[in-house]
Amino acid sequence: MTGDDVEKAGAALARAALELPELADAGTVAAYVSVGREPGTRALLDALRARGVRVLLPVLLADNDLDWAPYEGAERLARARLGLLEPQGARLGVQAVAEADAVLLPGLAVDGRGVRLGRGGGSYDRVLARLEAAGAHPHLVVLLYDEEVVARVPREPHDHLVSAVVTPAGVRRFTA
Repeated sequence: MTGDDVEKAGAALARAALELPELADAGTVAAYVSVGREPGTRALLDALRARGVRVLLPVLLADNDLDWAPYEGAERLARARLGLLEPQGARLGVQAVAEADAVLLPGLAVDGRGVRLGRGGGSYDRVLARLEAAGAHPHLVVLLYDEEVVARVPREPHDHLVSAVVTPAGVRRFTA
């Protein structure tokens, strides 16, 4: 995909995601800043913030766990290790994600069961396990391109099912 294609897909993804009731009713959303050829999240982050939603972004720790900090606009993002963009604001701790009404997840693919395939670093596996341990049940939504919704991905015992996938073409929901 060209840079222009990625930008157009990001705008379409933001439009589709903003129609989700899970996001419309959310006071706090944990999200991430897309990098490289990932489906663009910047338009979505700004739109959520403009709605008055508290947006939390991850900060990658040395052990690949995720701390969280508030999104305060693109101008307050800084380059970090692994080419990531992270918020410069105050760190809220690894448990802050438990305050989220919805968690937007990156991934490589999702299948018809709602099984998400991540990048293999385990950061979001830790986040999802932490949410479960805290008794928190936010809506779990993965953001992907249309062709990344596939027939089947491998499922490990530690994997958590997502409730929906948002692609530039729209939303697909999964039931447990």
